[in-house]
Amino acid sequence: MSRQAVVVTANPRKDEDGNEMLIDITSRASNRLKEIMAKDSNPTLALRVTVQSGGCHGFQYLMSLTSSNKISLEEDTVFEAGDGTGAKVVMDEPSLELLKGSKVDYTMELIGSQFKIVGNPAATSSCGCGTSFDIKA
Repeated sequence: MSRQAVVVTANPRKDEDGNEMLIDITSRASNRLKEIMAKDSNPTLALRVTVQSGGCHGFQYLMSLTSSNKISLEEDTVFEAGDGTGAKVVMDEPSLELLKGSKVDYTMELIGSQFKIVGNPAATSSCGCGTSFDIKA
């Protein structure tokens, strides 16, 4: 089974080794973003993912919806799901450095539904709720 490619639509970035810094967007996440765009009648919505110091493991994921007019063409990298949904994820460069190689997913659990980062190769440990993580030194 082939995977849907994620396309960088603005500001592609490379790491210190010259490799393109990419993330993946699961079909659950892209479909949920498509639903939110339709419900809000706003096709320019995107999911902004940032990393801040804090949380119980050193860093925490913060996620919010943003409009394309609030995306910085200098600071932000924009990823679009390659499945035709139009779903976009936006990250600033410091966050992308910590999240490259990970996936944005959407989970539905008894305690609630949320967008979530999974498979972060830079994380050495994370909290039980999955909102904070520690990195390799």
